[in-house]
Amino acid sequence: MTESGGKPATPWHLWVVGVIAVIWNSGGAVDYTMTQMRNESYMSAFTPEQLDYFYAFPAWADAVWALGVWGAFIGSLLLLLRSRHAVVAFGISLVGLLGSTIYQMTVDMPVSLITPGIWIFTAAIWLSVILLIWYARMMTNKGVLR
Repeated sequence: MTESGGKPATPWHLWVVGVIAVIWNSGGAVDYTMTQMRNESYMSAFTPEQLDYFYAFPAWADAVWALGVWGAFIGSLLLLLRSRHAVVAFGISLVGLLGSTIYQMTVDMPVSLITPGIWIFTAAIWLSVILLIWYARMMTNKGVLR
């Protein structure tokens, strides 16, 4: 199917994937923002040891975290806007995620943060970014994202 002008019609699954991606990645954006702002209400869920860990991130770790979070969130919005630039945004997110994961694996984390759940969640983030890059590239190749 095509829209008027011969452009490919927007498939229904783009809206489903896009909305789920925005919701999923908005969680990361909220977490990043609340941590950076040191929001007392939000951060009260963490132990003093965990807070010391979060607040001691070096600037480069904060920067790659920001790239990962905001790249994914903006990529999700661009997907909904049918922009081919979603691929680039998700690629930036992947670079940020790589940097964040390297930091997470090489720093002394509090024992309370070294749990199977943390690593499963990290794997879920990796999987989501990789799948979103694949999906955005597929939609670009089909001419759905312009």
